Amino acid sequence: MNAPHLAPGAGERRLGPRAVIRVRGSLTRRLALLVGLWVAIGLGVTGWFVVRVAESRIEAEADARMVSLLDAIVAAASLDPVRGPYLSRPVSEPEFDRPLSGHYWQMTTEAGLVTTSRSLWDQRLPAPRQDAEPRNEDILGPRDEPLRLVERHIQLETRRPTPLRQRVTVQVAVTRLPTDQEITRLQRGLILAFMGLGTGVVAAVGILVVWALSPLRRAQQEIAEVREGLRDHVDLTAPREIAPLVHEIEALIDQNRATLERARTHVGNLAHALKTPIAVLRNALERGEVPVARAQAATLERLVQHHLRHARAGALAGAAGVEASPTAAAQTLATALRRLFASKGVEILVLGRETARTRADPQDLTEMLGNLMENACKWASSRVECRVRGGGPGHILIEVEDDGPGLAEGQDAAALVRGVRLDEAAPGSGLGLAIVSDLATLYDGTLALERGQKLGGLLAKLVLPGRFLS
Repeated sequence: MNAPHLAPGAGERRLGPRAVIRVRGSLTRRLALLVGLWVAIGLGVTGWFVVRVAESRIEAEADARMVSLLDAIVAAASLDPVRGPYLSRPVSEPEFDRPLSGHYWQMTTEAGLVTTSRSLWDQRLPAPRQDAEPRNEDILGPRDEPLRLVERHIQLETRRPTPLRQRVTVQVAVTRLPTDQEITRLQRGLILAFMGLGTGVVAAVGILVVWALSPLRRAQQEIAEVREGLRDHVDLTAPREIAPLVHEIEALIDQNRATLERARTHVGNLAHALKTPIAVLRNALERGEVPVARAQAATLERLVQHHLRHARAGALAGAAGVEASPTAAAQTLATALRRLFASKGVEILVLGRETARTRADPQDLTEMLGNLMENACKWASSRVECRVRGGGPGHILIEVEDDGPGLAEGQDAAALVRGVRLDEAAPGSGLGLAIVSDLATLYDGTLALERGQKLGGLLAKLVLPGRFLS
Protein backbone atom coordinates (compact mmCIF):
# COMPACT_ATOMS: atom_id res chain seq x y z
CA MET A 1 0.00 0.00 0.00
CA ASN A 2 1.38 3.37 -0.96
CA ALA A 3 1.82 5.89 1.81
CA PRO A 4 -0.38 8.99 1.53
CA HIS A 5 1.38 12.05 0.21
CA LEU A 6 1.52 14.80 2.78
CA ALA A 7 1.98 18.33 1.54
CA PRO A 8 4.68 20.40 3.23
CA GLY A 9 3.38 22.47 6.12
CA ALA A 10 3.42 26.21 6.33
CA GLY A 11 6.92 27.58 6.35
CA GLU A 12 8.43 24.39 4.85
CA ARG A 13 10.01 23.73 1.48
CA ARG A 14 10.32 20.10 0.45
CA LEU A 15 13.37 19.44 -1.75
CA GLY A 16 13.17 15.68 -1.96
CA PRO A 17 11.79 12.60 -0.29
CA ARG A 18 13.77 13.37 2.88
CA ALA A 19 15.13 16.93 2.65
CA VAL A 20 12.86 19.57 4.18
CA ILE A 21 13.89 23.17 4.83
CA ARG A 22 11.87 24.88 7.55
CA VAL A 23 11.53 28.63 7.09
CA ARG A 24 11.35 30.55 10.38
CA GLY A 25 10.66 34.06 9.10
CA SER A 26 12.84 36.81 7.76
CA LEU A 27 16.25 37.27 9.34
CA THR A 28 16.18 40.95 8.34
CA ARG A 29 12.80 41.49 9.99
CA ARG A 30 13.88 39.60 13.10
CA LEU A 31 17.04 41.67 13.50
CA ALA A 32 15.14 44.90 12.84
CA LEU A 33 12.55 44.02 15.50
CA LEU A 34 15.21 43.07 18.06
CA VAL A 35 17.20 46.23 17.37
CA GLY A 36 14.04 48.33 17.46
CA LEU A 37 13.06 46.85 20.82
CA TRP A 38 16.52 47.38 22.25
CA VAL A 39 16.72 50.95 20.90
CA ALA A 40 13.24 51.73 22.28
CA ILE A 41 14.18 50.47 25.74
CA GLY A 42 17.56 52.18 25.71
CA LEU A 43 16.29 55.51 24.41
CA GLY A 44 13.26 55.35 26.72
CA VAL A 45 15.43 54.94 29.81
CA THR A 46 17.87 57.58 28.59
CA GLY A 47 15.05 60.00 27.75
CA TRP A 48 13.44 59.53 31.16
CA PHE A 49 16.76 60.21 32.87
CA VAL A 50 17.46 63.32 30.75
CA VAL A 51 13.96 64.67 31.34
CA ARG A 52 14.24 64.14 35.09
CA VAL A 53 17.60 65.90 35.21
CA ALA A 54 16.29 68.79 33.10
CA GLU A 55 13.13 69.11 35.21
CA SER A 56 15.20 69.25 38.37
CA ARG A 57 17.41 71.90 36.82
CA ILE A 58 14.45 74.03 35.68
CA GLU A 59 12.75 73.77 39.06
CA ALA A 60 16.01 74.62 40.85
CA GLU A 61 16.39 77.74 38.72
CA ALA A 62 12.77 78.73 39.43
CA ASP A 63 13.35 78.24 43.18
CA ALA A 64 16.53 80.33 42.93
CA ARG A 65 14.56 83.19 41.36
CA MET A 66 11.95 82.93 44.14
CA VAL A 67 14.70 82.99 46.78
CA SER A 68 15.99 86.20 45.18
CA LEU A 69 12.52 87.73 45.49
CA LEU A 70 12.33 86.52 49.08
CA ASP A 71 15.70 88.10 49.88
CA ALA A 72 14.53 91.38 48.39
CA ILE A 73 11.40 91.36 50.56
CA VAL A 74 13.39 90.42 53.67
CA ALA A 75 15.82 93.28 52.99
CA ALA A 76 12.93 95.77 52.75
CA ALA A 77 10.94 94.38 55.71
CA SER A 78 10.39 96.47 58.87
CA LEU A 79 8.29 96.02 62.00
CA ASP A 80 5.72 98.42 63.48
CA PRO A 81 4.48 97.55 67.00
CA VAL A 82 0.92 98.40 66.07
CA ARG A 83 0.55 97.71 62.35
CA GLY A 84 2.91 94.79 62.26
CA PRO A 85 5.45 94.08 59.50
CA TYR A 86 5.61 96.26 56.40
CA LEU A 87 7.97 97.08 53.50
CA SER A 88 10.06 100.12 54.13
CA ARG A 89 10.80 100.47 50.40
CA PRO A 90 9.24 99.14 47.20
CA VAL A 91 10.40 95.81 45.70
CA SER A 92 11.33 95.86 42.03
CA GLU A 93 8.68 93.40 40.95
CA PRO A 94 5.54 95.04 39.52
CA GLU A 95 3.58 91.74 39.60
CA PHE A 96 3.34 92.09 43.40
CA ASP A 97 1.12 95.15 42.89
CA ARG A 98 -1.24 93.68 40.24
CA PRO A 99 -4.24 91.88 41.78
CA LEU A 100 -4.19 88.10 41.44
CA SER A 101 -1.13 88.27 39.19
CA GLY A 102 0.31 84.98 40.42
CA HIS A 103 3.16 86.69 42.32
CA TYR A 104 2.44 87.08 46.05
CA TRP A 105 4.19 87.78 49.31
CA GLN A 106 2.98 87.60 52.88
CA MET A 107 4.55 88.40 56.28
CA THR A 108 3.13 86.98 59.50
CA THR A 109 4.21 87.79 63.09
CA GLU A 110 4.08 85.54 66.12
CA ALA A 111 1.14 87.60 67.38
CA GLY A 112 -0.83 86.82 64.23
CA LEU A 113 -0.46 90.18 62.45
CA VAL A 114 -0.45 89.58 58.68
CA THR A 115 0.73 91.86 55.91
CA THR A 116 0.27 90.86 52.25
CA SER A 117 1.11 92.14 48.80
CA ARG A 118 -1.56 94.02 46.86
CA SER A 119 -1.66 91.12 44.39
CA LEU A 120 -3.26 88.88 47.03
CA TRP A 121 -6.16 91.28 47.33
CA ASP A 122 -8.37 89.82 50.06
CA GLN A 123 -6.86 86.36 49.96
CA ARG A 124 -4.24 84.76 52.16
CA LEU A 125 -1.43 82.27 51.70
CA PRO A 126 -1.40 79.15 53.89
CA ALA A 127 -0.51 79.76 57.53
CA PRO A 128 3.20 79.40 58.22
CA ARG A 129 4.62 76.40 60.04
CA GLN A 130 5.73 76.70 63.60
CA ASP A 131 9.10 75.00 63.09
CA ALA A 132 12.17 77.03 62.28
CA GLU A 133 13.01 75.19 59.04
CA PRO A 134 12.46 77.02 55.75
CA ARG A 135 10.30 75.25 53.21
CA ASN A 136 9.74 75.02 49.46
CA GLU A 137 6.49 73.39 48.37
CA ASP A 138 3.69 73.44 45.85
CA ILE A 139 0.34 74.91 46.89
CA LEU A 140 -2.92 76.13 45.33
CA GLY A 141 -3.36 79.90 44.93
CA PRO A 142 -6.36 82.21 45.32
CA ARG A 143 -7.79 81.02 42.00
CA ASP A 144 -6.81 77.41 42.58
CA GLU A 145 -3.83 77.88 40.30
CA PRO A 146 -0.64 75.92 41.12
CA LEU A 147 1.89 78.03 43.03
CA ARG A 148 5.41 77.47 44.25
CA LEU A 149 5.88 78.66 47.85
CA VAL A 150 9.12 79.68 49.55
CA GLU A 151 9.02 80.41 53.28
CA ARG A 152 11.63 81.74 55.77
CA HIS A 153 11.60 82.81 59.42
CA ILE A 154 13.40 86.07 60.30
CA GLN A 155 13.78 88.31 63.39
CA LEU A 156 12.63 91.96 63.15
CA GLU A 157 12.90 94.58 65.88
CA THR A 158 11.69 98.12 66.49
CA ARG A 159 13.15 100.76 68.82
CA ARG A 160 10.19 103.10 69.18
CA PRO A 161 8.44 103.68 71.43
CA THR A 162 10.11 100.71 73.18
CA PRO A 163 12.54 98.10 71.85
CA LEU A 164 10.64 95.12 70.49
CA ARG A 165 11.91 91.94 68.76
CA GLN A 166 9.61 89.46 67.09
CA ARG A 167 9.87 86.47 64.77
CA VAL A 168 8.30 87.12 61.38
CA THR A 169 7.58 84.50 58.74
CA VAL A 170 8.11 85.75 55.19
CA GLN A 171 6.40 83.82 52.37
CA VAL A 172 6.74 84.28 48.61
CA ALA A 173 4.55 82.37 46.17
CA VAL A 174 4.90 82.43 42.38
CA THR A 175 2.74 80.69 39.79
CA ARG A 176 4.13 77.43 38.39
CA LEU A 177 2.62 77.95 34.93
CA PRO A 178 5.80 79.25 33.17
CA THR A 179 7.87 76.50 34.78
CA ASP A 180 5.38 73.80 33.84
CA GLN A 181 5.18 75.13 30.29
CA GLU A 182 8.95 75.09 29.97
CA ILE A 183 9.08 71.51 31.27
CA THR A 184 6.32 70.48 28.83
CA ARG A 185 8.19 72.03 25.89
CA LEU A 186 11.34 70.23 26.99
CA GLN A 187 9.53 66.90 27.24
CA ARG A 188 7.98 67.26 23.80
CA GLY A 189 11.27 68.25 22.24
CA LEU A 190 13.13 65.37 23.82
CA ILE A 191 10.44 62.86 22.89
CA LEU A 192 10.48 64.01 19.26
CA ALA A 193 14.27 64.01 19.22
CA PHE A 194 14.56 60.51 20.69
CA MET A 195 11.82 59.18 18.42
CA GLY A 196 13.63 60.57 15.40
CA LEU A 197 16.92 59.18 16.66
CA GLY A 198 15.39 55.75 17.32
CA THR A 199 13.69 55.65 13.91
CA GLY A 200 16.94 56.63 12.25
CA VAL A 201 18.91 54.00 14.15
CA VAL A 202 16.41 51.24 13.31
CA ALA A 203 16.31 52.30 9.65
CA ALA A 204 20.11 52.41 9.52
CA VAL A 205 20.34 48.96 11.11
CA GLY A 206 17.79 47.62 8.63
CA ILE A 207 19.80 49.03 5.72
CA LEU A 208 23.02 47.61 7.18
CA VAL A 209 21.42 44.18 7.65
CA VAL A 210 20.14 44.17 4.08
CA TRP A 211 23.57 45.22 2.84
CA ALA A 212 25.36 42.71 5.08
CA LEU A 213 23.14 39.85 3.84
CA SER A 214 23.62 40.74 0.18
CA PRO A 215 26.48 38.19 -0.19
CA LEU A 216 24.05 35.45 0.86
CA ARG A 217 21.59 36.57 -1.81
CA ARG A 218 24.38 36.60 -4.40
CA ALA A 219 25.47 33.14 -3.26
CA GLN A 220 21.89 31.87 -3.55
CA GLN A 221 21.63 33.30 -7.06
CA GLU A 222 24.93 31.75 -8.17
CA ILE A 223 24.03 28.38 -6.62
CA ALA A 224 20.74 28.48 -8.53
CA GLU A 225 22.70 29.20 -11.71
CA VAL A 226 24.96 26.23 -10.97
CA ARG A 227 21.89 24.01 -10.51
CA GLU A 228 20.44 25.28 -13.79
CA GLY A 229 23.72 24.65 -15.61
CA LEU A 230 24.47 28.32 -16.34
CA ARG A 231 27.80 28.19 -14.50
CA ASP A 232 30.20 25.54 -13.20
CA HIS A 233 31.29 27.03 -9.88
CA VAL A 234 30.29 29.64 -7.31
CA ASP A 235 32.45 32.68 -8.05
CA LEU A 236 31.85 34.92 -5.04
CA THR A 237 34.02 37.12 -2.83
CA ALA A 238 32.36 36.38 0.51
CA PRO A 239 32.92 38.00 3.92
CA ARG A 240 34.83 36.06 6.52
CA GLU A 241 31.66 35.04 8.38
CA ILE A 242 29.99 33.28 5.42
CA ALA A 243 33.11 32.26 3.50
CA PRO A 244 33.17 28.79 5.20
CA LEU A 245 29.54 28.23 4.14
CA VAL A 246 30.33 29.16 0.55
CA HIS A 247 33.41 26.90 0.60
CA GLU A 248 31.37 23.97 1.92
CA ILE A 249 28.72 24.51 -0.75
CA GLU A 250 31.43 24.64 -3.41
CA ALA A 251 32.95 21.45 -2.00
CA LEU A 252 29.52 19.79 -2.09
CA ILE A 253 29.08 20.84 -5.73
CA ASP A 254 32.52 19.43 -6.59
CA GLN A 255 31.72 16.21 -4.72
CA ASN A 256 28.42 15.78 -6.54
CA ARG A 257 30.11 16.50 -9.86
CA ALA A 258 32.86 13.97 -9.08
CA THR A 259 30.23 11.40 -8.07
CA LEU A 260 28.41 11.95 -11.36
CA GLU A 261 31.65 11.61 -13.32
CA ARG A 262 32.50 8.40 -11.48
CA ALA A 263 29.03 7.06 -12.24
CA ARG A 264 29.46 7.87 -15.92
CA THR A 265 32.87 6.23 -15.89
CA HIS A 266 31.47 3.09 -14.26
CA VAL A 267 28.67 2.89 -16.79
CA GLY A 268 31.11 3.33 -19.66
CA ASN A 269 33.51 0.77 -18.22
CA LEU A 270 30.70 -1.69 -17.62
CA ALA A 271 29.36 -1.27 -21.13
CA HIS A 272 32.85 -1.69 -22.59
CA ALA A 273 33.61 -4.66 -20.35
CA LEU A 274 30.39 -6.45 -21.29
CA LYS A 275 30.95 -6.22 -25.03
CA THR A 276 33.42 -9.07 -25.45
CA PRO A 277 31.84 -11.55 -22.97
CA ILE A 278 28.40 -10.97 -24.51
CA ALA A 279 29.77 -11.56 -28.01
CA VAL A 280 31.57 -14.71 -26.88
CA LEU A 281 28.45 -15.88 -25.05
CA ARG A 282 26.30 -15.33 -28.15
CA ASN A 283 28.69 -17.28 -30.34
CA ALA A 284 28.92 -20.10 -27.76
CA LEU A 285 25.15 -20.37 -27.58
CA GLU A 286 24.85 -20.42 -31.37
CA ARG A 287 27.44 -23.22 -31.55
CA GLY A 288 26.01 -25.09 -28.58
CA GLU A 289 29.20 -24.79 -26.52
CA VAL A 290 27.62 -24.96 -23.05
CA PRO A 291 30.86 -24.93 -20.96
CA VAL A 292 32.08 -21.81 -22.75
CA ALA A 293 28.68 -20.16 -22.26
CA ARG A 294 28.73 -20.96 -18.56
CA ALA A 295 32.23 -19.53 -18.19
CA GLN A 296 31.21 -16.31 -19.95
CA ALA A 297 28.06 -16.06 -17.81
CA ALA A 298 30.24 -16.32 -14.69
CA THR A 299 32.52 -13.64 -16.12
CA LEU A 300 29.53 -11.40 -16.78
CA GLU A 301 28.32 -11.88 -13.22
CA ARG A 302 31.75 -10.99 -11.80
CA LEU A 303 31.95 -7.90 -13.98
CA VAL A 304 28.49 -6.72 -12.95
CA GLN A 305 29.21 -7.27 -9.25
CA HIS A 306 32.59 -5.58 -9.55
CA HIS A 307 31.19 -2.44 -11.18
CA LEU A 308 28.22 -2.34 -8.83
CA ARG A 309 30.59 -2.29 -5.89
CA HIS A 310 32.55 0.50 -7.53
CA ALA A 311 29.40 2.52 -8.19
CA ARG A 312 28.21 2.13 -4.59
CA ALA A 313 31.61 3.04 -3.19
CA GLY A 314 31.82 6.03 -5.52
CA ALA A 315 28.46 7.28 -4.28
CA LEU A 316 29.43 6.84 -0.61
CA ALA A 317 32.97 8.21 -0.92
CA GLY A 318 33.26 11.45 1.01
CA ALA A 319 29.77 11.19 2.47
CA ALA A 320 29.43 13.04 5.76
CA GLY A 321 29.25 10.90 8.89
CA VAL A 322 30.38 7.63 7.19
CA GLU A 323 33.04 6.05 9.41
CA ALA A 324 34.16 2.51 10.21
CA SER A 325 36.50 0.87 12.72
CA PRO A 326 39.33 -0.97 10.90
CA THR A 327 40.42 -2.77 14.09
CA ALA A 328 36.94 -4.18 14.74
CA ALA A 329 36.53 -5.18 11.08
CA ALA A 330 39.93 -6.89 11.06
CA GLN A 331 39.16 -8.80 14.27
CA THR A 332 35.85 -10.06 12.84
CA LEU A 333 37.58 -11.13 9.63
CA ALA A 334 40.38 -12.81 11.58
CA THR A 335 37.85 -14.94 13.47
CA ALA A 336 36.26 -16.12 10.20
CA LEU A 337 39.61 -16.72 8.45
CA ARG A 338 40.95 -18.79 11.36
CA ARG A 339 38.08 -21.22 10.80
CA LEU A 340 38.54 -21.15 7.02
CA PHE A 341 42.27 -21.87 7.18
CA ALA A 342 42.16 -24.07 10.29
CA SER A 343 43.69 -26.99 8.39
CA LYS A 344 46.64 -24.84 7.36
CA GLY A 345 47.29 -23.67 10.93
CA VAL A 346 47.83 -20.01 10.07
CA GLU A 347 48.17 -17.68 13.07
CA ILE A 348 46.33 -14.38 12.48
CA LEU A 349 47.09 -11.40 14.72
CA VAL A 350 45.30 -8.02 14.76
CA LEU A 351 47.33 -5.22 16.31
CA GLY A 352 46.43 -1.56 16.74
CA ARG A 353 44.30 0.96 18.58
CA GLU A 354 40.56 0.31 18.68
CA THR A 355 39.87 4.06 18.57
CA ALA A 356 40.94 4.25 14.91
CA ARG A 357 38.22 5.33 12.50
CA THR A 358 38.38 5.45 8.70
CA ARG A 359 36.15 7.60 6.51
CA ALA A 360 34.76 4.71 4.49
CA ASP A 361 31.63 2.65 4.29
CA PRO A 362 31.86 -0.33 6.74
CA GLN A 363 30.96 -2.83 4.02
CA ASP A 364 33.62 -1.47 1.65
CA LEU A 365 36.21 -1.47 4.44
CA THR A 366 35.34 -5.09 5.23
CA GLU A 367 35.70 -5.99 1.55
CA MET A 368 39.12 -4.31 1.28
CA LEU A 369 40.45 -5.90 4.49
CA GLY A 370 38.87 -9.24 3.60
CA ASN A 371 40.63 -9.38 0.23
CA LEU A 372 43.98 -8.40 1.73
CA MET A 373 43.79 -10.78 4.71
CA GLU A 374 42.42 -13.69 2.67
CA ASN A 375 45.17 -13.24 0.08
CA ALA A 376 47.75 -13.16 2.91
CA CYS A 377 46.33 -16.36 4.45
CA LYS A 378 46.48 -18.16 1.08
CA TRP A 379 50.17 -17.48 0.64
CA ALA A 380 51.30 -17.41 4.30
CA SER A 381 53.38 -20.23 5.74
CA SER A 382 52.23 -19.88 9.34
CA ARG A 383 51.63 -16.23 10.31
CA VAL A 384 49.62 -13.18 9.20
CA GLU A 385 49.60 -9.81 10.93
CA CYS A 386 47.15 -6.92 10.47
CA ARG A 387 48.44 -3.70 12.02
CA VAL A 388 46.42 -0.46 12.40
CA ARG A 389 48.24 2.79 13.14
CA GLY A 390 48.49 6.42 12.15
CA GLY A 391 49.36 7.12 8.53
CA GLY A 392 50.02 10.85 8.73
CA PRO A 393 47.75 13.82 9.45
CA GLY A 394 44.14 12.84 8.80
CA HIS A 395 44.96 9.29 7.63
CA ILE A 396 45.00 5.73 8.97
CA LEU A 397 47.57 3.13 7.83
CA ILE A 398 46.51 -0.55 7.71
CA GLU A 399 49.32 -3.04 7.11
CA VAL A 400 48.63 -6.68 6.22
CA GLU A 401 51.79 -8.82 6.13
CA ASP A 402 52.38 -12.56 5.76
CA ASP A 403 55.44 -14.81 5.97
CA GLY A 404 54.91 -16.34 2.52
CA PRO A 405 57.02 -16.04 -0.64
CA GLY A 406 55.63 -12.62 -1.59
CA LEU A 407 55.53 -11.23 -5.12
CA ALA A 408 58.30 -11.58 -7.61
CA GLU A 409 60.21 -8.55 -8.85
CA GLY A 410 57.92 -6.31 -10.96
CA GLN A 411 54.70 -8.15 -10.16
CA ASP A 412 53.41 -5.56 -7.62
CA ALA A 413 52.35 -3.15 -10.39
CA ALA A 414 50.68 -5.88 -12.43
CA ALA A 415 48.71 -7.04 -9.39
CA LEU A 416 47.07 -3.62 -9.05
CA VAL A 417 46.23 -3.02 -12.72
CA ARG A 418 42.61 -1.94 -13.23
CA GLY A 419 41.62 -3.24 -16.64
CA VAL A 420 38.77 -4.76 -18.53
CA ARG A 421 39.93 -8.35 -18.35
CA LEU A 422 40.40 -8.66 -14.65
CA ASP A 423 41.91 -12.16 -14.85
CA GLU A 424 45.02 -10.85 -16.53
CA ALA A 425 46.68 -10.10 -13.16
CA ALA A 426 49.91 -11.95 -12.43
CA PRO A 427 49.62 -15.34 -10.74
CA GLY A 428 49.24 -15.09 -7.00
CA SER A 429 47.86 -11.54 -7.02
CA GLY A 430 44.23 -12.46 -7.54
CA LEU A 431 41.29 -10.28 -8.49
CA GLY A 432 40.91 -9.00 -4.92
CA LEU A 433 43.99 -6.77 -4.96
CA ALA A 434 42.71 -4.82 -7.98
CA ILE A 435 39.34 -4.37 -6.24
CA VAL A 436 41.06 -3.11 -3.09
CA SER A 437 43.12 -0.66 -5.12
CA ASP A 438 40.03 0.68 -6.90
CA LEU A 439 38.04 1.05 -3.68
CA ALA A 440 40.95 2.78 -1.92
CA THR A 441 41.24 5.27 -4.80
CA LEU A 442 37.53 6.07 -4.57
CA TYR A 443 38.00 6.99 -0.89
CA ASP A 444 41.06 9.16 -1.65
CA GLY A 445 43.32 6.44 -0.29
CA THR A 446 46.20 4.35 -1.65
CA LEU A 447 47.30 0.72 -1.75
CA ALA A 448 50.96 -0.21 -2.03
CA LEU A 449 52.58 -3.65 -2.20
CA GLU A 450 56.13 -4.39 -1.11
CA ARG A 451 58.20 -7.03 0.62
CA GLY A 452 57.71 -7.09 4.38
CA GLN A 453 60.64 -6.42 6.66
CA LYS A 454 59.20 -8.16 9.70
CA LEU A 455 57.77 -11.45 8.35
CA GLY A 456 59.48 -11.43 4.96
CA GLY A 457 56.41 -12.03 2.79
CA LEU A 458 54.04 -9.69 0.99
CA LEU A 459 53.29 -6.42 2.82
CA ALA A 460 50.14 -4.57 1.73
CA LYS A 461 49.92 -0.95 2.92
CA LEU A 462 46.39 0.47 2.78
CA VAL A 463 46.13 4.21 3.59
CA LEU A 464 42.66 5.70 4.08
CA PRO A 465 41.40 9.04 5.40
CA GLY A 466 40.60 8.73 9.08
CA ARG A 467 41.27 9.74 12.65
CA PHE A 468 41.70 8.49 16.20
CA LEU A 469 38.93 9.12 18.68
CA SER A 470 40.05 11.03 21.75
